[in-house]
Amino acid sequence: MEYIQLPKTDLNVSRIALGCMRIADKSVDEVEMLVKKALDLGINFFDHADIYGGGKSEELFGEVLKRHPEYREKMIIQTKCGIVPGKRYDFSKEYIINCVNESLKRLNVDYVDILLLHRPDALGDPREVAAAFQELYENHKVRYFGVSNHTPYQIQLLQKYCPYPIIINQLQLSIVHSVMIDSGMNMNMKEVWAQDKDGGVLDFCRLNDITIQAWSVVQASWAEGSFIDHPDYKKLNEVLAALAKEYHVTKATIAIAWLLRHPAMIQPILGTTSLQHLEESVQAIDVHLTRQQWYDLYLASGKPLP
Repeated sequence: MEYIQLPKTDLNVSRIALGCMRIADKSVDEVEMLVKKALDLGINFFDHADIYGGGKSEELFGEVLKRHPEYREKMIIQTKCGIVPGKRYDFSKEYIINCVNESLKRLNVDYVDILLLHRPDALGDPREVAAAFQELYENHKVRYFGVSNHTPYQIQLLQKYCPYPIIINQLQLSIVHSVMIDSGMNMNMKEVWAQDKDGGVLDFCRLNDITIQAWSVVQASWAEGSFIDHPDYKKLNEVLAALAKEYHVTKATIAIAWLLRHPAMIQPILGTTSLQHLEESVQAIDVHLTRQQWYDLYLASGKPLP
């Protein structure tokens, strides 16, 4: 495994993280095996959210930590809050603090290393968010703060009032879902690929030392699911297969290596619960795509170069 120090922190984190959204329907034994496998592979970063499985994902993870309290010192644990499922987004101070307290109970920990605001709340007051962050930090419940699915101006507005640096922005990113890359390369073109849908978030995060975490790393869209072996992405899968054969890995491994190849030092979040897929995915660390191979994959996904 390769490790990086997150900018503006003392956290030394694995380049690849394990996302825990899908563990909610697993047994404690199965989650225990998954966590152990991740640690054995060198993954020390575990991503949660209070809404994953209605809290069940955090609860199962917490049961593993009850069995293995020694795991905690080996882990960087991140969770997210701010979504009231099916009802609203909520960045009120009371809601944020309550969510963190409940997550700590479920996770069976005294603190989380990082808290992310899950999706922007149109009614969110950055001064109220800042007050919540300050209370959580001073009570030693959260060490660092970040966001998910936020635009540059939303981050700047929050940072204006928040005394703690925003260190992460977790965003959907894959070979197929690459809008933040597309718009930059198609600048000043009239085609759809030139549409700036995120305010230049990729360059903004790089300029401000905000680590981009990529979610849905092998997913085309919510409706289509994974692009691996998907009939609508025949050309892409042909190129993935050729590179997988060359590097002696799987197509999914190549898709993750595509993200790692980008100079922004993106941290992919793996959503698998399969021990085999986890091990195969981590092999992406040792796959160093050439510049041409990276562009071959990009073009094979159906996007042009101007």
